[in-house]
Amino acid sequence: MKMTHRIMGAAGLAAMLATTACTTDPNTGQRSISKAAIGGIGGALGGYLLGDLVGGKRDRTEKIVGAGIGAIAGAGIGAYMDAQERKLREQTAGTGVDVIRDGDNLLLRMPSGITFGYDSATVQPQFQPTLNDVASVLAQYPKTYIDVLGHTDSDGSDAYNQGLSERRAQSVASYLVSRGVQSARIGTRGYGETQPIASNLTEEGKAANRRVEIKIAPVTEGDVAR
Repeated sequence: MKMTHRIMGAAGLAAMLATTACTTDPNTGQRSISKAAIGGIGGALGGYLLGDLVGGKRDRTEKIVGAGIGAIAGAGIGAYMDAQERKLREQTAGTGVDVIRDGDNLLLRMPSGITFGYDSATVQPQFQPTLNDVASVLAQYPKTYIDVLGHTDSDGSDAYNQGLSERRAQSVASYLVSRGVQSARIGTRGYGETQPIASNLTEEGKAANRRVEIKIAPVTEGDVAR
């Protein structure tokens, strides 16, 4: 019931954004929603659209098992993720990286302004020590799936933003692998501009939407047994 209310609330917010961000063509009188406003609507609903792990849990689990990576017993999942969360918070404190807990999952949110140069998919040298620390923690806690997700703001074409988000996600994933994180654990996906977390109507919102996220989910005995 609570989830239903949350979804309805997000839908209501989206409707409000659609209403308030309409523009009217002075020649035809036709009303439409700007591309930037659509980004704001996506932010209201995006959290419910991310879905399962990249590639699906079954395929990802097969790769994990094939690589000889173990699983976490049900009773130990919370403690395992708690310990990993504490370590990640310690290692990223003061770096600009946000560590977000969502049930048994973790999300590292890295603004592209500190991760990449403008219009670049190469990890900036000054950010590499932070990624080194993140990779070290991920390697210490191998019983997890890792999704690296790229996002952009709404400036530029859809196709270009999609490609840039994919390149940035792959760049971070490759860097993690180079620092000892097993590639079998990692999936990548670029979302382009389709999953904003803030409105693209403001520069601050656009800056928040330009980001790379690392989603960390536990590999459970139930997953392996399927």
